[in-house]
Amino acid sequence: MDFSIRAANLDDCKDIARMITVSRHVCACSRAHLEQDGFSKNPFFHGIIAEVPEQHRTKEGHTKIGYALYFYTYSSWKGRAVYMEDLYVMPEFRGKGIGKALMSKVAQLGLAAGCNQLDFTVLEWNKSSLDFYLSQGCFDVTADLGYHCMRCEGEALQHLAQP
Repeated sequence: MDFSIRAANLDDCKDIARMITVSRHVCACSRAHLEQDGFSKNPFFHGIIAEVPEQHRTKEGHTKIGYALYFYTYSSWKGRAVYMEDLYVMPEFRGKGIGKALMSKVAQLGLAAGCNQLDFTVLEWNKSSLDFYLSQGCFDVTADLGYHCMRCEGEALQHLAQP
């Protein structure tokens, strides 16, 4: 399958939002959020796009068929890290090396920025993705290191922020 991977730009936000909406039941992140948070003076994230030529476009006419969103972070134990927030390939294009190419590009960008590790999460029910990540040499830090991924949001976050 002929495809290319390139840096996302502001015009890609429409397609990224489309793919996010398809992949999730509830999504609070809009196209406007993506535009502001990814393409402002101080972006919160970066993105890459997988694109196919016109002759391979979807029935709906889409040529942008996958994406990855990532940002840089820091580990007090390991130093610089890159966190891959999303990796998505439209179902009809899976199994063709596109997901591997997106993940590889995020790893390349992380290494070029001096990162020592690539972090990401995978949903427990997503066995095919988990198997894929394990086959790439990734490991489950929850099982191996005993980490728990924690979150505070909504009212609890507002309460926590009170002095």
